[in-house]
Amino acid sequence: MTTVLETRTVTKRYQLDGSTINAVDDVSVGIEAGQFVALIGPSGSGKTTMLAMVAGLLEPTSGSILIGGQELSGMSEAQRTRLRREKVGFTFQANNLVPYLSVLENVELMLRLNNRLNQAGRERAIDILQKLGLAERLNNLPSQLSGGQQQRVAIARALIHSPEIVLADEPTASLDTERAYQVVETFADLIHAQNLAGIMVTHDIRMCKYVDRIIQMRDGRVKRIIEDLQEIQAFATARN
Repeated sequence: MTTVLETRTVTKRYQLDGSTINAVDDVSVGIEAGQFVALIGPSGSGKTTMLAMVAGLLEPTSGSILIGGQELSGMSEAQRTRLRREKVGFTFQANNLVPYLSVLENVELMLRLNNRLNQAGRERAIDILQKLGLAERLNNLPSQLSGGQQQRVAIARALIHSPEIVLADEPTASLDTERAYQVVETFADLIHAQNLAGIMVTHDIRMCKYVDRIIQMRDGRVKRIIEDLQEIQAFATARN
C-alpha cells in the first residue's frame, strides 16, 4: 500500500509561564491509502494539535511531516496553502461554511478553487450530500440548518475534491447517536471507496467501530496503536 501520511519524531512545544509544555512529543506514525484511523485520547493529549500540524496549519517545533512524499516544513506558505487546497480535506468543530452560499455551493467551493467544477463534479456533490441525508437541503443557506446539518455539509466539502488525506476533528460532536453512526459509516465508506487516507479525532469511542486503526494518545505521546480489527471492535463495543 501507498503511505500517504508520515510523521517523523514530530514534537510541538509551547512556553507557558517559564515552563516548556510538550503538546505533541516525539510522534512517528504512517497512514496508508484506504486506511481510516481514529485518533483518540483525553483532552490535552495532543490530538487536535497533531491534526492541525498534519493540515499544515501549525508548524512542528521539530521533526517532519510528509504528505504524499512532500515534506511540509520545506514549503513556503503559498505552497502549503496549495497543498491543503489540492491534497487535504478537513473539517474542524467550527465548520466555517460560507454564510451566503447554499449547501450545494458550499460543497462545490472546493471544486471551484481547484478549477474542477463541471457537471460531473456537481453530480458528485449532490450524491455525497444525499448519502449524508441532506438531499432536501441543497438550496438552503447554512443559517437555515441545524448544527448537525452544518457539520455534515462540512464533511461533504472535505470529501468532494478527492483529496489524498481527509482530517476530521470531532465530526459527530453536534450529532445525535443515530445520525453520528450514519455519518461516520458513510465517511468510512467514502474513504475506502476512494482509497483515501482518513484521520478522525473523536471522544466518542463507539465511533471507532468503523475505523481500520486506532491511535491512542496521552500527554502528547502515542500510548497505544490498535490494528487488529477484532480488537478494534471489542474496544469500541466495550465502551458503549
